[in-house]
Amino acid sequence: MQTYNIHEAKTNLSKLIEKTLKGEELVIAKAGKPVAKLTPYKSIKKKRKAGAFKGEIWIAPDFDEESEEINKMFYGE
Repeated sequence: MQTYNIHEAKTNLSKLIEKTLKGEELVIAKAGKPVAKLTPYKSIKKKRKAGAFKGEIWIAPDFDEESEEINKMFYGE
């Protein structure tokens, strides 16, 4: 893992970010002592739980039936 002092990091931030995008981890130091670690960001995706709204959603029995009046408005028949 490479170490950069704060001045170097400020001067070359774009280049350091490009390195992290390629998977590298970097340490930023102040007076030779590590103070921060620059790592690639990994988003955490939550798994969806099936049936989470079971019993809370209701669909009318005639949901799929088409209305002639609405069809005339859309299709101009």
